[in-house]
Amino acid sequence: MGNVINLNRFRKRAEREASAKQADANRAKFGRTKAERSAEETRADKATTHLDQHRIDREEQP
Repeated sequence: MGNVINLNRFRKRAEREASAKQADANRAKFGRTKAERSAEETRADKATTHLDQHRIDREEQP
């Protein structure tokens, strides 16, 4: 006869690993400091402003 194995142990291990992966993803997505968020927002605003200043407005011809 073979060895008896506890399937709950493997199921729980798989659930813990999936939970750890989700936690890593959440840390990457939401785990920024207020200074990092504001710096990113400032960079995005500056890039948008820079592009808008260099936009060429052309009149549409019929």
